[in-house]
Amino acid sequence: MKRKLAQTIFAMAVVALASVAVIRVRATPSSGLVNIPLARGTNVSNGTIPLQGGTDVVMVQITVEPGGYSGWHSHPGGSIIVVKQGSLTVYRSVGSQCETTTYSAGQAFTERPGEVDQVVNNGTEDYILYVTFPRVPLGESPRTDVSPDPGTCPGV
Repeated sequence: MKRKLAQTIFAMAVVALASVAVIRVRATPSSGLVNIPLARGTNVSNGTIPLQGGTDVVMVQITVEPGGYSGWHSHPGGSIIVVKQGSLTVYRSVGSQCETTTYSAGQAFTERPGEVDQVVNNGTEDYILYVTFPRVPLGESPRTDVSPDPGTCPGV
């Protein structure tokens, strides 16, 4: 009886580990991307900007080399992005469509919560972004990897 129980527990552990391995293999990782955390704080205010109390606000600097990309992802609370240097192309998966927008130094843009996209450096220099992620669940990542690739932007 004890041996059967041990074999069952071992089999369940193997299945659980295999599931984690499969998820990691199917994720769409980034390439040539460096993410430097700048600051993180928990919102405790009652201001007029629609933030959610008890969530974190995270700020990072992201640098991506030419040919690099973010991997398909989304953000639980959205993001506010300022392009400091270079240019980037955002490929958004919207339903069954692919929307493409290019941004360059001096421009800013936002991403809505849960919006699925892939950001690519098609330029000849690194792009540098300053990004603020509002409404991040306490202690969690401001980024959610999407797996598999949604398939709406072939070749990206």
